[in-house]
Amino acid sequence: MNKIVFLQPNSTVVPTEARDYPEWHLGRERYALWYIEVDDPVLISYLTKLREQFSDLLYQSNQRQFHITLFVAGFWVEQATQSDDFSRVQLNQQLERLKKLKLESFQLQIGGLNSFESALFLKVDDSAGVLDKIRKTLLQTSQEVAALSYCPHITLGLYREAVSSDHVLARMAEIEDIRYSLNISKLTFGFYQSHVLQGALFSQTQIELGNAQCN
Repeated sequence: MNKIVFLQPNSTVVPTEARDYPEWHLGRERYALWYIEVDDPVLISYLTKLREQFSDLLYQSNQRQFHITLFVAGFWVEQATQSDDFSRVQLNQQLERLKKLKLESFQLQIGGLNSFESALFLKVDDSAGVLDKIRKTLLQTSQEVAALSYCPHITLGLYREAVSSDHVLARMAEIEDIRYSLNISKLTFGFYQSHVLQGALFSQTQIELGNAQCN
């Protein structure tokens, strides 16, 4: 498992290169993941304003909805042939495991601004360990693609130019930390189009917490 690298002083951010990345997707169109939709209007408004404040630093355009990634599944295909493919059989196995957890709705605490080398984000506190429990369940039937040490967060955007990290950190220091409770009542499995950089997420199926029903 690879270590996450946070933005450090006296360096530069890692910019996103605007291209198709064919060596990654190999013609496969849908990249799948488990995630939590951020559907709270108050939080969405705050995140949108924050994204706008840093828009001069972030890659444009960004159609990706605000979300918390739970598990990176891989390329969504009918039958897995590559090591980073993910099939319906694997999804069904994960769905059955998640249903057996009988998860109730829960809360996550949304905290301060932080940054990876390549992306600006808001911290998510999983002090109750619910996300960890979900991830361990998903890992019982499928390995995560390009696995990093898990750090729950809400991405605001990817950096578009190799600017000074000191400049970014100084801008971040001007933002007052928040402490916001986000109610979680469903888990979503979906995908984005692999050839669209920062394209929209499309929901494939959802698990409603409290009754473990799929939609």
